[in-house]
Amino acid sequence: MTDDVNAAEQPEKDQVDAPTETQDESLFDAPPMAEQERMVEAILFATAEPLSLKDIASRLPMGCEPQTALVHLGKRYEGRGVNLVRVGEAWALRTAPDLGFLMQRETIEHRKLSRAAIETLAIIAYHQPITRAEIEEIRGVAVSRGTVDQLLEMDWIRFGRRRMTPGRPVTFVVTQEFLDHFGLETARDLPGLKELRSAGLLDNRPPPTDMPGPGEAEDESQDDEEQTELFEE
Repeated sequence: MTDDVNAAEQPEKDQVDAPTETQDESLFDAPPMAEQERMVEAILFATAEPLSLKDIASRLPMGCEPQTALVHLGKRYEGRGVNLVRVGEAWALRTAPDLGFLMQRETIEHRKLSRAAIETLAIIAYHQPITRAEIEEIRGVAVSRGTVDQLLEMDWIRFGRRRMTPGRPVTFVVTQEFLDHFGLETARDLPGLKELRSAGLLDNRPPPTDMPGPGEAEDESQDDEEQTELFEE
């Protein structure tokens, strides 16, 4: 008799629990689809990296349908300056491909030449065409590959003809870009010794080791002639 009573009471218990579950689910009504679109749009707009469907769903209120919201959002962005795009398994807002040129920006990078680069460039400009060995002989130190590569990358020097000597070493000469940067028509327009001295770039007095002896005088005209000969082809 007792078992029959328990069996009869069991269905009544189940009938009481069922409405409770339905009532709990009704407490989390999903926002309207238009509002879900706005939420997804805000999430993607504020995120630099693409987000997966799982990441988007984790940010939305319970009961939302991010997949459906993405479909509606994608249609709304068709033909606009910003498009909803799929990146692998993730989603992102990106500039329309045909408007990408508006995002480009050109900047001028100012790079300061090292002392070695300046010396090497000056030697090439005044002694061109000149080989690496001749540059090193004038400077008195070895010329690093990085120094030459930097000048080549800046398009201020280029490779000239090879010397008809053993090994046929390559020579270096200045480029049109070098002349244009310094406002020169040709390499012959480079300042000579007199111009450099008058501009204060060279000491007017010879160094003590090169002081002329008794009865000797410094021959500036000879120096200028040697300077001119550097540009004779």
